[in-house]
Amino acid sequence: MILLLVLSLIVGGVAGGVAGALTAWVLSEDEEEVVAPIVTPVGGTTNVTLSEESAITQAVEAALPSVVAIVSEEGGLLPGVDGQPLSLGSGVIIDERGHIVTNEHVVSGAARITVVLYDGEEREATLLGHDWPFTDVAVLEIAPGGLIPLPLGDSDAVVPGQRVIAVGNSLHDFRSSVTVGVASGVGRRWQRDGIFVEDLIQTDAAVNPGNSGGALINVLGQMVGMPTSVLRFDSGREVEGVAFAISSKTIQQVAGEIIEKGMVTRAYLGVSHIDLTPEIAAARGLTVERGAWISSIGDDTPAGKAGIEVDDIILAMGEYEITVDVPFLNVLMRLEPDETVPVVLNRDGEELTLDVTLIQRRQRP
Repeated sequence: MILLLVLSLIVGGVAGGVAGALTAWVLSEDEEEVVAPIVTPVGGTTNVTLSEESAITQAVEAALPSVVAIVSEEGGLLPGVDGQPLSLGSGVIIDERGHIVTNEHVVSGAARITVVLYDGEEREATLLGHDWPFTDVAVLEIAPGGLIPLPLGDSDAVVPGQRVIAVGNSLHDFRSSVTVGVASGVGRRWQRDGIFVEDLIQTDAAVNPGNSGGALINVLGQMVGMPTSVLRFDSGREVEGVAFAISSKTIQQVAGEIIEKGMVTRAYLGVSHIDLTPEIAAARGLTVERGAWISSIGDDTPAGKAGIEVDDIILAMGEYEITVDVPFLNVLMRLEPDETVPVVLNRDGEELTLDVTLIQRRQRP
């Protein structure tokens, strides 16, 4: 079945003497790319009225029952006393078994998590797992029954200029809010918590507090991303219309591992660090301007066992150099648990190499 998306009239002189052409772009139901243009010559001016409204409203209608509100609370001080709201956000039902994806920052540190379904029903949720600090993805679990999952689309098929729709709970008070925009860019990276989160979709669809963890859908009603952050200011300048969503490809990989294994496969070294820039190095009186300066080392960790010391500066791990554009955590996420890699570091102005066997990262509560 073919869904007609855009019908436009191209009017004006064309080389060769063609006065105008009626162009219809068609989209396959199970693909997100234009599969064929239909061009019909016309001999004059014709008024054509056709919009995307029906496609958008149908997509939203299908998606709304799958988008939930999430209330995260910190623990109460007295027995039987509810905690104070810690975070208010959104989530998306991804299967009938009760699994919900959201942003890790929506549920971080919560002692109690409540999911409010589209019809207003409240269900207590359990944090099944998360992928902090590598991605801002977390998976919750609620009791099954009466749940409508939102299908995941192919984020790799999203192209700049494509219509996308953000569905979530803006400011929490405005439940099931819908905003429409375009994919402003794909394959973006955005630095957060010392790591460049990668494979993001940039959009100009309005995203506000409370939208975090909701759905970015295409006109087929498929989830292609999850709103995670908004750029409000840059170097003191106010910014408009720049929001980022985690791609459905990342969501599928991370959530799939959490549901299957309770965690994501991530390597662990066991250090606290500061990523160096020339400015930070100068402020600390260091002669090395890049790398990860080690501020502390955990007990019984791969770093400690390998002989890494506080004040060492890690320059490379395995085949990957640590730079301003590729900081320590981005290098670490390219490595695997149980892998033994050479770690090149600077110690008191001299370079040395140590072999380190990484382990599986333990999830932060």
